Amino acid sequence: MPDFKGEQATYYDERITRLVPGYELLHGLAGAQLQVLFPDEASILVVGAGTGKEIIELARLNPNWSFIAQDISEDMLAIADQNFTNLGLKDRVQIHCGELSSLTTSVDCALCLLVLHFLEDNGDKKILLNQVNRVLKPQAPLLIADLMKPETQFEREAQLVFCRTLGLTEVGQTRMRHNLAHEFFPLDRMRFSELLDECGFTTPHPFFKALGFTGVSCNKSALLLLLG
Repeated sequence: MPDFKGEQATYYDERITRLVPGYELLHGLAGAQLQVLFPDEASILVVGAGTGKEIIELARLNPNWSFIAQDISEDMLAIADQNFTNLGLKDRVQIHCGELSSLTTSVDCALCLLVLHFLEDNGDKKILLNQVNRVLKPQAPLLIADLMKPETQFEREAQLVFCRTLGLTEVGQTRMRHNLAHEFFPLDRMRFSELLDECGFTTPHPFFKALGFTGVSCNKSALLLLLG
């Protein structure tokens, strides 16, 4: 998984909206579901919290939600920490820099948006999902979105075309083509569902689809509780 540093961290929020069709909609739909699931209090883990933008938007939806902002990038979390301080959110956010394996807190819900495709399906994806499952309370929801394998021969090209309308430059398109071929490790829908099942989650239900990106909701499986 890339450890965003320096300018990569500084300009991440500006860049990501040009790379993911429906980026704002994805996060808006995730927030709407959390409002229904947790109208009162909730502890929410945000995996790959980055500069904290996701948490800032969620914090505005409910003043009684608290958050764990997890990321492996110190530079990204430093920006997040300053943003939380500026907005008066410090007392609602626990910053966790590093792997989830060292996190001991249990949470009511987890979000893992645009993270898993950075990990190879050689056991790395499974490690992360198992770590998320471990800190979730029984039957707690997970909202996860990822870059998927293309479902048509033209989906990837259409994705790049649309990103041009979002402001992606020619240099950015060239870099994105390279990343799509060499830096990301997308799954097809069948393997995605299989992996979630292997890691103790229920059948995923789609809530977002925009060209190469898909968002689903699932829950920590009750079956593990029965077997345990």
